[in-house]
Amino acid sequence: MKSVIIIFLCFPASLFSQNIDSAGYYFKKGTEAKDARLFAVAGKNFDKAIHFNQNYTEAFIENGRVNQDMRKVDAAMANFTRAYELQPGNNEVVKELSSLYFNNRQFQKAIDLAQKCTSCPEADRILGMSYYNLEDFGKAVNFLQKAIIKNDRDAESAYTLGRTYLELENEKNAIPQFQRAIELEPLRNVWMYELGLIYYSQDNYKSALKYFIMAGDAGYNKTNDFYENMGFAQLYTGDTQNGVKTLTEIIQRKPNNRELLNNIAQAMYDTKHYDEAVSYYEKLLTINPKDASSLFMAGMTFQKKGDKEKGQKICDKAIEMDPSLASHRQKKELPM
Repeated sequence: MKSVIIIFLCFPASLFSQNIDSAGYYFKKGTEAKDARLFAVAGKNFDKAIHFNQNYTEAFIENGRVNQDMRKVDAAMANFTRAYELQPGNNEVVKELSSLYFNNRQFQKAIDLAQKCTSCPEADRILGMSYYNLEDFGKAVNFLQKAIIKNDRDAESAYTLGRTYLELENEKNAIPQFQRAIELEPLRNVWMYELGLIYYSQDNYKSALKYFIMAGDAGYNKTNDFYENMGFAQLYTGDTQNGVKTLTEIIQRKPNNRELLNNIAQAMYDTKHYDEAVSYYEKLLTINPKDASSLFMAGMTFQKKGDKEKGQKICDKAIEMDPSLASHRQKKELPM
């Protein structure tokens, strides 16, 4: 009776030992296939290793990696999550899983994990960019600055830091970050265009035009907005011929667009091209004869041309149509 009990008790231990051996065997085959870049074969072997040993952390990690190589995100995440459950203090697992969460826009989960591995090389980057995406810009700035100190070749972090400064209404600090990002990745035409818009908002039309041209040359999609911004930048830098040419093309695409015509007329007025300004105000009045503001500006333009009497009469007529315009004439302001 005792011998039977001994055999019965030894059987599970023997089976466990066999399972461990089998798990090790398939793990080795999986590693060899992975090294040979046979990722599908490697994954199947790691699956078998895990089948024989449900607590095989290394197999879960390697299985997660080959699934990443095969772009099987859900499977990779499941493997790294199990590895984290088995070894929550394993920095390699934390690093991989936090990156997976970040890349899949699960930013709060990425933050929670990255905070547990502050010594991980990518921790500050993941924290900074995750906080940016969660619109916590104060925290984003601190971590992105640290990330750039660790890796000053990280264009994405520099760009995101620039965007963060913009959200904090700090254009002065944003500009160098955009410049640095473009330096590191000179084909990112969207970044160039955004930097052009920053300069444009500061009335630095020369720099704005530079980056608009760079963006266009780098393949940026030349939408109507692109041509409008570029055309006005050309006008305000003194390149009237090309500015008019660019904006005329937009008018052909958006005929009778009053906002566009008004903006062009204003630009012509600002740059002292009064004949052209009158022409555009006349177009506005053709579209809407009751446009008192455009009529008033036409009068102002005639006065700038030297025909004060005619200009004043036109302004008077505009004021009859809209008495509120009188305050602009008294203060010598333009009705924007």
